[in-house]
Amino acid sequence: MDNGKQTDDIDNQTIGADREEKFRKFEIMRSSEALIAFYRSKGNEGPININTELGHFHVMRIANSRQRDEAISLLTFRRRDFYKIKLLVGKCRCHYADKTIDIDHSALIFVHPLIPFQLEELGEKITEHFCLFTEDFFSHFGRIKEYPVFQPHGDAIFQLNEEEQTYFSDLFCRMEEELHADYALKFDLLRNLVYEMIHRAVRMQAIGPAKGKGSNASARIHALFQELLELQFPLNTPLDSIRLKKPSDFARQLAIHVNHLNRAVKQISHKRTTACILERIVQEAKILLKHTNWTVAEIAYGLGFETPSRFIFTFRKNVGLSPLEFRKEVAS
Repeated sequence: MDNGKQTDDIDNQTIGADREEKFRKFEIMRSSEALIAFYRSKGNEGPININTELGHFHVMRIANSRQRDEAISLLTFRRRDFYKIKLLVGKCRCHYADKTIDIDHSALIFVHPLIPFQLEELGEKITEHFCLFTEDFFSHFGRIKEYPVFQPHGDAIFQLNEEEQTYFSDLFCRMEEELHADYALKFDLLRNLVYEMIHRAVRMQAIGPAKGKGSNASARIHALFQELLELQFPLNTPLDSIRLKKPSDFARQLAIHVNHLNRAVKQISHKRTTACILERIVQEAKILLKHTNWTVAEIAYGLGFETPSRFIFTFRKNVGLSPLEFRKEVAS
């Protein structure tokens, strides 16, 4: 191999590694600041590990729709970072990925941060007890995201009988108790309690999707696709970057075949999936060019392009101007 090319390759790898490390540290700092604001808005300071690199863990209880709406709106800023385990009590309907599932009495639900989840009330009072945590919280304590309950194709919703409901309710109560205890190793104990929930659940039989319930299948898949697409935006700093770039990326998150996704998107939007993704990326590019001073290269990498030149070519093809020409035009 040419020594000059080898040196360039090594330099590029070093730059990439440095960028990833900066991104990781910034994400920790930004998540901490945002979480502090969230807990203060709820009248408390949150768990003590909120400002460390231990990740984040908390337990919450929601007893009415107003509290639920507040929690959803306040957690939206970082919803793509949180894994959740929910204990739902009350008759309701859950929309998770491309499934619609009716809950008769109570259920345990495992929510992946990049799989859309929506709770539909059916006129009855619903209570929720849930824990939320980041992947970093389990760093060096097993591979939490690889458990089947957090896989797109795995079982994630488990209907409970009275005995099982009591069992998981007691676990959540114990989590709350341990979280506020003055015990140096309490976070190790909390991790073990989460794993206890997971292992108990995978030994149970999950419930399947309700038949004949919910909206048209294609419309539902299209809505989930759009929600996943929007979850990646806005980009708030030059270190942000989108993770889902191709139809196959979205299909994998929704646990469906890419051809199934393409048919549904085409049927509802009359556009190809790639066209929908590109439109949103170009829209975000325009926003960043207009409202930030980021370089073209920073915008390009943040929007998932391999090189700035590829971004410039794509932008010009779709907008009729180069990124810098567009920025100059909107600034005048």
